[in-house]
Amino acid sequence: MPTNTDAQKLLIRWLYVCAAVVFLIVIVGGITRLTRSGLSIVEWKPVSGVIPPITETDWHTEFDKYKQTPEYRHINHAMSLDEFKNIFWWEFIHRILARLIGIVFFIPFVWFFFKRQIHKPLAIRLAFIFLLGGFQGFLGWYMVKSGLVKDPHVSHLRLMSHLMTAVLIYALILMTAWGLKTPARERGPSGGAWIVAVFAFLILASGALVAGLHAGKMYNTFPLMNGAFFPPGITWLEPGYTNLYDHPAVVQFIHRNLAYAFGFLILWQLWRERKRLTLLNPAVLLAAVYLLQVTLGVLTLLHAVPVSLGALHQTNALLLFTASLWMWAARRYRGLIPPVGPA
Repeated sequence: MPTNTDAQKLLIRWLYVCAAVVFLIVIVGGITRLTRSGLSIVEWKPVSGVIPPITETDWHTEFDKYKQTPEYRHINHAMSLDEFKNIFWWEFIHRILARLIGIVFFIPFVWFFFKRQIHKPLAIRLAFIFLLGGFQGFLGWYMVKSGLVKDPHVSHLRLMSHLMTAVLIYALILMTAWGLKTPARERGPSGGAWIVAVFAFLILASGALVAGLHAGKMYNTFPLMNGAFFPPGITWLEPGYTNLYDHPAVVQFIHRNLAYAFGFLILWQLWRERKRLTLLNPAVLLAAVYLLQVTLGVLTLLHAVPVSLGALHQTNALLLFTASLWMWAARRYRGLIPPVGPA
């Protein structure tokens, strides 16, 4: 633990800032995907890549590089330079934010460490988060490379890995900050609330597969999939297990039903805490965010995933995950808020 209260508060605020930057990176990354901007920068330059094209010559050079990609040749062959600039900026901002989080995390971490304001277990945990962030950068480029060879689309499995690693980093940062706010003597069992957080994580992962396979542009009806609980007449992939992550219809079906099951989990939490339900109860907050997420999900599906609704749906999905983490933390770290449910 930090050596004094002021240092502890500063440490917690720093972690909140880091979590906020990761949140922003995920949102901008979602917009980058929705606007098909992710393949606009075809090189990985960790240092010189922080400077965008300035002159018209610079822009034409970048555009000529993009013209060599499968995405340009097969999809965007009629794209103008101005249109290229629009997609370039989204990817550029996403990469700049990814570099920013490295600086925002590493420099204060070193300062806290040499000031001896973090103990060894916490230092190891924070170092692990930093290394995971470096791995996340590698995953990002690994994902982009999958769309620069033959297929003008990035691998949906690499996309899911890239997103969910960012979400994991976000969760570790938040849970670390909340843990620092609670003395060890005020910690207790979570009463199964961790199950809700894990379920929210799985919904995000399935949503990433839906996005990567463009499955949201299929079966744009609700509550049934073109009039059936599961659409009949689809062609199955071989081997059979690949349908779980490679078949757009199956992936959308899984995503829908995980969302339904999550609703029942929330009802279970509300029932368990029925004698102490208030607007400040984390389970009530989670239920409210869930209802908004379902509404956004249905609208996004019915309108075949426009950029605006798709971005709102992903943003609220991360808020839903945050609310599930908060409920878990409120049970685990009793010092955060007054007890809200049985142990």
